[in-house]
Amino acid sequence: MNEASHKLEAAIKVLIIDALQLEDIQPEDIDTDAPLFGEGLGLDSIDALELGVALKKHFGLTLASNDPAIKEHFRSVGSLAQLIANQRANQA
Repeated sequence: MNEASHKLEAAIKVLIIDALQLEDIQPEDIDTDAPLFGEGLGLDSIDALELGVALKKHFGLTLASNDPAIKEHFRSVGSLAQLIANQRANQA
C-alpha cells in the first residue's frame, strides 16, 4: 500500500469516528478491511446516511443512491478509500 492510500484510509477512519461520534473508538481500532456494518464496526443504516453526508462534505465524494454497488463501496474503510481515490483520478 502506498503512502497516499494509507493517509486516505486514516482520514476516513477519523471521519467515521467524528461524524458518528464514536467516543470509545480510536482510528487504530478500526480494521481497514473489516466490515463497517453488521459484525465489524456495527454501523446501521442511519450511520450510513450520516457517513455518506460526511464523505460528501469532506472528500467531495459523489454518491448515487440508485448505484447498485453502493453497499460494496461502504463495505469497509478500504473500499471507501478505493472509491474516493477512483473519483479523484477521474476528476483529474
